[in-house]
Amino acid sequence: MLELQRLTREASALADGAVSTGSPEAEVARVMQICNACRYCEGFCAVFPAMTRRLAFGEADAHYLANLCHHCGACLHACQYAPPHDFAVNVPRAMAQVRQRTYAQHAWPAALGRAYERNGLVLAVALALGLALFLALAVLLKGGMHPAPAASFYDIFPHHLLVGLFAPVFGFAALSLGIGVRRFWRQATPVSSGQPLSAAAAGEATSQALVLRYLDGGHGEGCHNDDDAWTHARRRCHHLTFYGFMLCFAATAVATLYHYLLGWPAPYALPSLPKLLGVSGGISLALGTAGLGWLHLRRHPLHGDPAQRPMDLGFVALLFGTAVSGLALWAATGSSAMPWLLCLHLGCVMALFATLPCGKFAHGIYRLAALLRHAVEKRQPNPVGLGAD
Repeated sequence: MLELQRLTREASALADGAVSTGSPEAEVARVMQICNACRYCEGFCAVFPAMTRRLAFGEADAHYLANLCHHCGACLHACQYAPPHDFAVNVPRAMAQVRQRTYAQHAWPAALGRAYERNGLVLAVALALGLALFLALAVLLKGGMHPAPAASFYDIFPHHLLVGLFAPVFGFAALSLGIGVRRFWRQATPVSSGQPLSAAAAGEATSQALVLRYLDGGHGEGCHNDDDAWTHARRRCHHLTFYGFMLCFAATAVATLYHYLLGWPAPYALPSLPKLLGVSGGISLALGTAGLGWLHLRRHPLHGDPAQRPMDLGFVALLFGTAVSGLALWAATGSSAMPWLLCLHLGCVMALFATLPCGKFAHGIYRLAALLRHAVEKRQPNPVGLGAD
């Protein structure tokens, strides 16, 4: 214990002035200094091998390590210095608090950073319902309380109108996230600068992201949620959510090609490719987000940052609403309910894309960038000379 305290004081002296006292980055520096002296969790995930390359932890290091963390909770349940110990080491919570600051600090435009603090469940649902109500009023003005059944979405809202509504929102979200992650990438440089991103490093990081390598708790048994038991539930729900979203995105992309290149406008019936992709993606997305929401409400109270729960649940609610309303819209095609379900679905989709640059979606983009940096860094000699990747 005395040796651990001595090493912690020495590392703290090296990092003195690197981060603001009392800031979330300072807490990451404190717990990483303790972990660097202990090394019990070195094989759990990418955070700890990356930690062993550093004796001091500045702001850039804290942001980099926080985005490497997959919030699996294994280190918290294994730690002998976790609360109620006097050291109160809680790596998942410290990392979660810094991750949000990462997104806010690198946000573009800068004013968007403050939205991370206000983006919650109530805001997400209110925005989706507000946009849906606006579209429903447009339907009422056009066709009255009982519009005639339509064979196509475009009979209700013209194609050019939908493109005009969604293209600017999607373009801004992509631009904002792209600038933010570029700023993060430039800040989170490897220990030895000047090393290019190799094909091997890119392939390794992409593979780890696609299979969620670091949600296995380091032992392949899963991670923790509400107790000390290992579970793969979070990993599976994340997979259902991610791949369901990608299938829905693929359905939209294929439908766009059909419309502009082949001259085949919607609607598309089964077994057309857009419909197969969209229906399977919607079911996967609905199941995954329902599971993530249930697991999030049951998580151990020491996991993560309680202040971020509204933002987390808001993002999950928008994804779930998008999936369920899309499936309901497909089932109601040709019925009198279709115009109103279309308004609800479009409201959810527009709210989702409008909040992408200042919501939980950003964590996947930043995490991939951190994994890429780690894959580059681990291929260089360890400057500290302690530990191994």
